[in-house]
Amino acid sequence: MQLEPTRTSWRRYVALGDSFTEGLADADPHRPGEFRGWADRLADHLAAAADGDVEYANLAIRGRLLAQVLDEQVPVALAAGPDLVSLVAGGNDLLRPGADPDRLAADLEDAVARFRAAGADVLLATGVDPRQTPILRRTRGRVAVFNASLWSIAARHGAVVLDQWGARWVQDWRMWDSDRIHLTAEGHRRTALAAATALGLRVDDDWRTPLPPQPRRALRAALAEEAAWVRGFVAPWIGRRLRGRSSGDGRAAKRPVPLALPRG
Repeated sequence: MQLEPTRTSWRRYVALGDSFTEGLADADPHRPGEFRGWADRLADHLAAAADGDVEYANLAIRGRLLAQVLDEQVPVALAAGPDLVSLVAGGNDLLRPGADPDRLAADLEDAVARFRAAGADVLLATGVDPRQTPILRRTRGRVAVFNASLWSIAARHGAVVLDQWGARWVQDWRMWDSDRIHLTAEGHRRTALAAATALGLRVDDDWRTPLPPQPRRALRAALAEEAAWVRGFVAPWIGRRLRGRSSGDGRAAKRPVPLALPRG
């Protein structure tokens, strides 16, 4: 069941989360070295649909665990007085062996309740089904449990859910960057449209349309790509975990305060 938001337009949107919401792999053509991402694109859709100014802040920082998002970003977002927040976090936790999806969901629910009590609509997002990636596939059970809890949280608190688990288009590898963790620009574009649709905005629904079929990769090429992925992304990720480091260490939010967007 898809819940309906309490409004049809919003004046202040604050995005919280990790690298997914920061927008990694979706290079911003107007800001060299920076990323755009689905939340920035969703904010543009909100501005285009509004009959007044829309302010937008993005507090997401790559590598953040759910507890960090809740401790560092939620108080800042509440102080900004938003009428819409997107809260998408927990994916980095679920990658770690021993992660407890029930505990994560309980912690997330507390934040959702706080935002709803403050009068803000809340957009959540399920995790993507990792069944196609041999290593990430091991997290599938944890992700599924967490996703099921998200739907229950949304039903209890009147939040909206962006369903990525059931999105067939997102299983196309052309939607993913070479690290297999972050979406390409096209993936972020479609995610923003899907989120806008979940919120009840009228937008182009081409995000539902699959890409044209592509030839199957030769086995040798597929194995070579798998080995390159392990060397280039899995091994460095494990190394950071062993050193207690994060890709987001020392980084600040790219858009820490709500600023008005151009009206489209």
